[in-house]
Amino acid sequence: MMHMTFYWSKEMTLLIDTWRTSTFTGYALSLLACFIVSAFYQYLEDLRLRLKIASAGKPSSSSDQNQIDSSSQTPLLRKNIAGKWSIARLAGALLFGVNSAIGYLLMLAIMSFNGGVFVAIVLGLTIGCFVFRTADDDVTLIVDNPCACA
Repeated sequence: MMHMTFYWSKEMTLLIDTWRTSTFTGYALSLLACFIVSAFYQYLEDLRLRLKIASAGKPSSSSDQNQIDSSSQTPLLRKNIAGKWSIARLAGALLFGVNSAIGYLLMLAIMSFNGGVFVAIVLGLTIGCFVFRTADDDVTLIVDNPCACA
C-alpha cells in the first residue's frame, strides 16, 4: 500500500514495482541515485540556458543590425521564421524535453513520501544549483548603444 504521509523507513518502493529496497545498502544506493539524478537535472538546465544564450549571439555585420532594427518595428505576427528551425533551437527543445521528463520523475519519486528520498532530492537540487548554476549571475546582456559617446 502506498503511504499518504511522510515516513522514514528503509523499506520502500520507488517509481516502479521492481525498485524496492529492504536493506540499508539498497536504500542508501537508491538515495544516492536520487541525489545524482537531481544534481544532473540542474546540470542539464544550466546547459540548456547556456545553449540558449550562445545561440542568441549578437549580429556579425552592420547589415544584420539593419535587419534587426527594421524587424523590431514590424508587428509580432510578421515574425521572421528563418531561424525557427536552427540546430541550436532543436537542441534546446530536446534538452527541455529531457529535463522536463527528469523533473517529473523526481516529482513522482518525492511522491513516494519517503523522508530520505525527499531529503536526497532537495539536497541534490541544492548542491546541483550551487555547483552548476551559480554562474547564472555572471551572465549579462550587452546592448550596443550607437548614440553613446566614446
